[in-house]
Amino acid sequence: MTLNPNYEAIGKSFVQQYYAMLDNNDTRLQVANFYSETQSLMTFEGVQLLGRAKILEKFQGLTFQKILHVITTVDAQPTFDGGVIISVLGQLKTDDDPPHTFNQTFVLKTADGSFFLEHDIFRLALHS
Repeated sequence: MTLNPNYEAIGKSFVQQYYAMLDNNDTRLQVANFYSETQSLMTFEGVQLLGRAKILEKFQGLTFQKILHVITTVDAQPTFDGGVIISVLGQLKTDDDPPHTFNQTFVLKTADGSFFLEHDIFRLALHS
């Protein structure tokens, strides 16, 4: 069992980098580089996508031009294999739509002295 003692700093740094990249039109699609070709699983609003190619397709298919994530909280825990699980709560604003609360959970997995996104679950907090 290897708990990463830097899990909080890693979680906060990852979240800052991820959303800065995602919120910038010029770098948005580069966010796919956080994901593994074959070992990453994303659930986006209930739809599961496996692997970098499918996840990239999802990002390419998003219809908004402007996006802004305002982060409220970031919670992180070490996983028992040296990785980090991260829970993010915030507001998402796209184009001229009103802001919506969202929750996103990430699991960073260690590989070759670095991390990749093994799991990513995104959900808007919409009530109907």
